[in-house]
Amino acid sequence: MKKAVFYALIAGIFTFHPYTVHAETDLDNNGRAIVEKAFDYWRGMSSVARFAMTIHRPDFERTVVMQGWTKGRQNALFFVEKPPKDAGNGSLKKGREMWSYNPKINRVIKLPPSMMSQSWMGSDFSNDDLAKSDSMLDDYFHTVKEKKNIDGLTIYSIEALAREDAPIVWGKQDLVIREDGILLKQSFYDEDMIMVKEMLAEDIQQLGGRLFPRIWIMRRIDEKDRYTRLEYLELSFGDDLEDRLFTLASLKNRRR
Repeated sequence: MKKAVFYALIAGIFTFHPYTVHAETDLDNNGRAIVEKAFDYWRGMSSVARFAMTIHRPDFERTVVMQGWTKGRQNALFFVEKPPKDAGNGSLKKGREMWSYNPKINRVIKLPPSMMSQSWMGSDFSNDDLAKSDSMLDDYFHTVKEKKNIDGLTIYSIEALAREDAPIVWGKQDLVIREDGILLKQSFYDEDMIMVKEMLAEDIQQLGGRLFPRIWIMRRIDEKDRYTRLEYLELSFGDDLEDRLFTLASLKNRRR
């Protein structure tokens, strides 16, 4: 089941939303609007991606190469290319429901809610970090803590405090967001407001027709030589993807 959680997380990472344009005047003192712009920029209307996820530890390193297709808020489909022993494993995300496919046993497994908050395969990501990305907007209070200019661009530091009744893991998240919507850094704090880990964007360049971080790194604060690295190999936005791509039949039959 650990592999199932891994593929579900990937679906959460790449489930993009329609891009929304916010007036710059609305952003200066509106933390929620800044975060919403960043998440919308991250997702796009649809996407096709090929990417590598590397889990690094002091005594080992493991890389998984995957292909992914996403459409709007609801739909995402992913398959593993490498390593050979995992090739063909897939994941389908429709709304908040997720399914995993294992070609070796020719079986589709629906992930139970109890697994959505667990870590997967020893990585530094969890499903709650990204699979419920709308939670960042709905379950937190957002405050602009700092605004500064770097190389002619305004950089916002946003504090997101969890609502008391929100069913979430993190008590607080801090985000650093550029004025063009690029998320530069995201820090995660437990219920005692102790920082546990952080995600950093690196190598911002033209990808899929827009400026986009080519590399994302999630690292734990208490272990220096432990991190998970996500690297885009190919990425495009706005592809015309049919709805039938995002079905259980497509997951099982690998119809793309």
